[in-house]
Amino acid sequence: MKKTLLALAASTMLSTAAFAEEGAVKVGIVLGFTGPIESLTPAMAASAELAMKEVSDSGKLLDGKSVEPVRGDSTCVDAAAATAAAERLVTSDKVVGIMGADCSGVTGAILQNVARANGVVMISPSATSPALSDAEDDGLFFRTAPSDARQGQVLAEILKDKGVSSAAITYTNNDYGKGLAESIQKNFEANGGKVTISASHEDGKGDYSAEVGALAQAGGDVLIVAGYLDQGGKGVIQGALDSGAFDTFVLPDGMIGDSLPMAIGDALDGSYGTVPGTDSEGADIFDKMAKDAGINPDAFSAESYDAAALMLLAMQAAGSSESKDYKEKVMDVANAPGEPILPGELGKALELIAAGKDVDYVGATAVELIGGGESAGNYREILVDGGKNTTARFR
Repeated sequence: MKKTLLALAASTMLSTAAFAEEGAVKVGIVLGFTGPIESLTPAMAASAELAMKEVSDSGKLLDGKSVEPVRGDSTCVDAAAATAAAERLVTSDKVVGIMGADCSGVTGAILQNVARANGVVMISPSATSPALSDAEDDGLFFRTAPSDARQGQVLAEILKDKGVSSAAITYTNNDYGKGLAESIQKNFEANGGKVTISASHEDGKGDYSAEVGALAQAGGDVLIVAGYLDQGGKGVIQGALDSGAFDTFVLPDGMIGDSLPMAIGDALDGSYGTVPGTDSEGADIFDKMAKDAGINPDAFSAESYDAAALMLLAMQAAGSSESKDYKEKVMDVANAPGEPILPGELGKALELIAAGKDVDYVGATAVELIGGGESAGNYREILVDGGKNTTARFR
């Protein structure tokens, strides 16, 4: 166990001092440390662990309990592997909640096969499939990133603002890709746009010339790539650029991360997209906190901090780390009324809750949970400029 904790500290630049081995509250972190978004998950995990360390250092959780993070690899795409990893965390490591998973398909698999079966709370920072809004969850599932039903609306607004009249769509062949592509097409066509083709692609291929050929034949002002930045989405873009099929790409959240413009280079300049985000005070505070802790925040890092924070504050509100108790408190601590709580104020929040007072966790992403426990949704509009993702505006 000590070796595991030391390795974790080295990977996240966080001290193990806060993570007591005896009597600690164990929280699982299930993310795709391998797979098509592996460039994003180190910062996501470290951001969740930043919140856990903050709570541990305060000494105020449930009469002084510390928090011990335990990682598991979802792979993002392999439901069987993700389920096995989550099952191990729950049955062997005895975690009392799961911060995760990340990609929508594996998140749904873990929810149905592990979380519901064992009565364990899950709070995902990045699973955005609209299908998860209606999934049977026994009140155990929450997410701090908005549904792609909302992202489709925002991207359609951006396309309209830019005067795009036609677009081709390629999407990764899974729940996330299908749901997002359908949402984008529905909203784009409602705004008068024309989708020339909507075709799936598989991740992990070495050659996407066939897919690019079909997209090029259909044509369009832009190519919308609803895929993953470290896998098929990147491959389709590179193939389209090499063949001259398209030169402007629309990039939803799974394509947003520092690794994509670094891999593609200046040829990606002028492309644009969306990723959850706000220009709130909490976002600025979190960004500084993360960088001070040696974390380079990327897509879904802030949502990961917030997911972990909400889980721990809900435990305090319930006076229990048992999922059956604290699942009822997640919505309460996330929303008004109550004292607004920003990143870096988790100790203060724990004190207020212990004193019987209400808190409204605003966090790094201006959290507001609606419906069955999902984020109401704010987005950062991205413009790739100078080989980097830059912020164009917030929506």
